[in-house]
Parts: sequence; structure tokens; C-alpha cells
Amino acid sequence: MTAAVADIVPPLGPPPRVKRQRASERTLANGLRVVVVRAPSVPLVELRLRVPFAASRRSLATHPARATLLSDTMLAGTATASQVEIAQTLQSLGADLSVSSDADRLLIAGTTLVPGLSRLLELLADVLTGATYPAQEVSVERDRLAQRLSIARSQPSVLAREALARRLFGEHPYAHELPESDAVARVTPAQLRKVHADGVVPAGSVLVVVGDLSPARTLDRVERAFDGWQASNPAMLAPALPPISPEKPLIVHRDGSVQSAIRIGMPALTRNDADYPAYQLANLIFGGYFSSRLTENIREDKGYTYTPSSRIDHTPSGSTLVAQADVATEVTAPALLEIGYELGRMATGSVTEEELEAVRQYAIGTLALSVATQSGLAGTLVGLAGVGLGLDWLHDHPVRLAKVTQDEVVAQAQRLLTPAAAVTVVLGDADEIVDSVGRLGPVEVERA
Repeated sequence: MTAAVADIVPPLGPPPRVKRQRASERTLANGLRVVVVRAPSVPLVELRLRVPFAASRRSLATHPARATLLSDTMLAGTATASQVEIAQTLQSLGADLSVSSDADRLLIAGTTLVPGLSRLLELLADVLTGATYPAQEVSVERDRLAQRLSIARSQPSVLAREALARRLFGEHPYAHELPESDAVARVTPAQLRKVHADGVVPAGSVLVVVGDLSPARTLDRVERAFDGWQASNPAMLAPALPPISPEKPLIVHRDGSVQSAIRIGMPALTRNDADYPAYQLANLIFGGYFSSRLTENIREDKGYTYTPSSRIDHTPSGSTLVAQADVATEVTAPALLEIGYELGRMATGSVTEEELEAVRQYAIGTLALSVATQSGLAGTLVGLAGVGLGLDWLHDHPVRLAKVTQDEVVAQAQRLLTPAAAVTVVLGDADEIVDSVGRLGPVEVERA
């Protein structure tokens, strides 16, 4: 930074605080955990229902297709209301309701004006207990899903993510997040009804409600609305992540590709680990935000890529760090070398006080921003609930971040941010890159 610019830019102020909220909780007789937070900023209510919904070992091949189609068609009708009637009810309330799924959970998200909460809860309960999965709607969504999968798997980023997941997780459900097209074609309405009955269950699930409301009255409303949602079995949890073992870098051949998608994964600390604050800051310094060392090296200095990054993915089964960069084919090997160099520099070097303070401000500030709205708070809380955390973690984490020292960051970098722990996948034209990448060490090549 030049002296002139430094004179203009003010120094960083104190990081914003996460507003302290109070939560009221109740576990219903059916096993559903309900968390209600009063946030009276606007006269809206946000609700998030998280249902653990992982595949069993027996259903790894079929579950992703059924789970995705189930989430696509859950609002297509119930025993008492058609898809059109559901949409009309939502419109009359000024509300919306959506369903999504991933490798370990089903998530239902809703928004309504405060006076519409009771009716929205009744509608949601009707969907949970009586979704019918009509044949026509299932057929339409099955075709749409096949088209979406075809488009998705034409994208290098999707192919690279799938290749890294297979390498990291093997036969764990997280290695099979996107369904296969042939499995989608075989899904029937009867199968969806059975999957719903077996898996969309209250015990083990959590409902988060955030808004301008009375927590006590809201808990009573939820209990009345969901009294009929019953099941004898708990929700299906994904198993713990398998140990991540470093292997030779894998090149996944994509004929004629003009870019290489580099993806690197390694074990990470979970949010409830005592060392997580220092580890989080170490990752930010390495590649976790725009002013990171990785960005400075391979974007600003070398010009190899536009948006390199590293992130920590948290799931109920464990946490993983993923670094990524999309680079031109001819600089694949140099980019890999520089990523390894930055990991090695984290593992063997030091961090400056300026680096630490910058990432500390960033971490605390982005957390405060993420929960500044009702929607952000609801989404964050339901994500934390999925890994056994809650408001206490949200309030305490900024305090822990503020206390992290340089030595603690260095210790976590030395422990976990090491090239030797990395699992590397490169999606690109193997014929063009295998020789140069092979000069860095032994590689494997996967061809379709």
C-alpha cells in the first residue's frame, strides 16, 4: 500500500459483536426438537426444519435419486390439498415453502408474516404426514431432474467435486451426493411414499423458528400442529467420515479441456474442537478469503487463476478442508507447485500480527453479518443444530477468535495444513498435463 493510500484508508476498528439472542427450546413427545428465537426486527417469521436423511449402506446407489426427487415433489400434493391448493394457501399468507436435500439431510425452509405462522405450521404438518407424490408430478420432475443432471455433469466444477468426493470418502454417502441418471429413471411414486414414511420422521429432527413472536406461545403452536407427525424409528444419520489417507494425485481425463480444475482435500477440525478458532484463522490466512496468501500468489503475482480459495466444509459426520483453483492447462503443474508451496509455508513458517488481525476481523465480522437477518440467523442455527451446537457457540465463538494468538495459529497450521495430508484431484486433459504434473511426483490417471 502506498503512503498516499495509507493516509486515506482509516485503520480497522473493533470487530462487530454478534448480538446475544435467547432461545427457548422444547423436545416434543414425538422426538422433534424445537428451537425458537425472538428477533423482532421485521414482522416476519423464518422456519427451518432439518431432517437427517442419509443413505444406508444398502441404499447408497438408489438413495440420492429418491431423496432428490422426494424433495422436488414433496409439495406436489397431500391427501387433503392439491399442488395448486398448497400454492394458493401460501400465496394467501404471503408465505413461501421450499424443500431441498443433500447427502445427509432434508431441509424445509419457510417464511411467512407473523399472523400466518399457525396456518403455515398446519400446512407443513399436512405435508409431513400426508404428502402423496402424484404420478404425473413425479414423472415431470423425474424428466427435469434428468435434464439438470445432464447439464450439471457437463460442468467441470461438478465433475471435479464428484471426483474429489470419491477420492476422499469412498463408500460413504458423501461420495454419492448427485444421483445417477439411470437411478432417477427407475424412481416410482410408491418408492417415494415409502422413503418418506421411513425417513421423514420427527425423532432426531430439529425445527428452528426465528421471528417477531412469543417463544412460549410459538412452542405451543408447534406442538399442537405437529401432534400427528409420528414415527417409531429415528431419523437416519450418516456414519462418521472415514479416515482421509493421502494418495498419489489423481488426474481425471477430460478430453480437449483448456483448463484444469484443481481440487485438494484434507482432514479438518470440527467447530466444537477447542482448537478450531486458531485453525479457522490459519485457513483464512492460507486461502480462505480474498486477501489470503494463496490468492496473492497464484492470482495477483502469477496470474494463474481468478478465484482460488480454500474452505472448511462442516457436516454432522466430520469436517474437511477443500482448496480449489481453475487454471489454464499449460500452468497446471506450476499452479500445483505453488499451492503446495503455500501449504508448506503454512506448515513450516510463521504468521505476522498484521495477517492475524486481518483474518480475525474478517472471521468475526462475517459471522456477525451472517446472523444479522432473521433468515441468516435461522439458517445458521439449523446448520449448527445439525452438528450438535447452538446459540452458545454463536455467542462464544467471536470471544474465542479474539483471544487466538500467533503461536496458536502456527501450531494448528503445522498440525493440519501440511502438503503431506493432501488428497489432490485434477480434472483436465490428461494428455496435455500428465508429463508436467508427473515431474512433481507419481500420479494416477482416470479415463472414462
